[in-house]
Amino acid sequence: MLAAIMLEGLPPNYATHVMRLSCEEAMARMIADIIVETFDPAATAAAAFEVAAPDASSRDKGRWAVEVYFGFSPEEANVRALIAAVAGDALARSAAFGELQERDWVAASLEGLAPVRAGRFLVHGAHGRGAVRPNDIAIEIEAALAFGTGHHGSTRGCLLMLESVARRRRPAAILDIGTGSGVLAIAAAKLFKRTIRAGDIDAVSVKTASINAKRNRVAGFLRPVAARGAAHPALRKGSPYDLVLANILAKPLCDLAPQIARLTAPHADVILSGLLPRDVPGVVSAYRRQGMVLSRRLDIDGWVTLLVQRSRAILPRFRLHHS
Repeated sequence: MLAAIMLEGLPPNYATHVMRLSCEEAMARMIADIIVETFDPAATAAAAFEVAAPDASSRDKGRWAVEVYFGFSPEEANVRALIAAVAGDALARSAAFGELQERDWVAASLEGLAPVRAGRFLVHGAHGRGAVRPNDIAIEIEAALAFGTGHHGSTRGCLLMLESVARRRRPAAILDIGTGSGVLAIAAAKLFKRTIRAGDIDAVSVKTASINAKRNRVAGFLRPVAARGAAHPALRKGSPYDLVLANILAKPLCDLAPQIARLTAPHADVILSGLLPRDVPGVVSAYRRQGMVLSRRLDIDGWVTLLVQRSRAILPRFRLHHS
């Protein structure tokens, strides 16, 4: 595989059915997008990735695969109709549906992905250790039962925003809400050498984050717990927080705004992601009501990462775009 996008949502251990098809990159991205936008993200997730090797024949070059994972038995006719709406009837008919074993789909989708750079961070699997440079902050994340390999635009956005925070301050108390694979908490632990309190609603993600923390030799800094938002004594105990990371989805981010505001110090930085551009006004408004102001915005692969702050000394606002 040469490139990939992961569209996050469904906790992977709940996946029971899969749909696969092959097409060109533009179509693959469009199909993945419309699936994720149409179905409940708590029950559906999608991956689109390049499958042809660099030395492939001209006929095979540029071929991408789309894989959609469901936590239920999908109505095939409805899914095909969605695909037909953006890619035509012929491609819709080519989609193959099947049942899926619980523990095989993430590895099947992510195995062999190239290491991903985000500023000083390099996120890689065991197969990508050779890409680590002397000054990299390397984070090793294997394909597992929790999202967060660094390939998703929201994860990369959070890593870049985290690095921008590090250039001007060293937060002492850090919280990661919806930790998933633990990639952001691990990044923060390696960057700041501080205790990172982290939680996730999915018990499998909590276990995976713990395993990844050990793999990256930061288990002493990170002890994730199962929690809805920050509703766990271990997470509340760490407040007030100087830095909060929350890479989830727009609705829970809005719902969590009062809770996050109560747990943050007056000068706190809050990094929010998992957002589509259309989600930004609502999320910014929810945090403004809690006395937090938008400082920075980062757009990567159609996903948006925001930095909001409670400090009166707001950094100049600007917007970045990454392809």
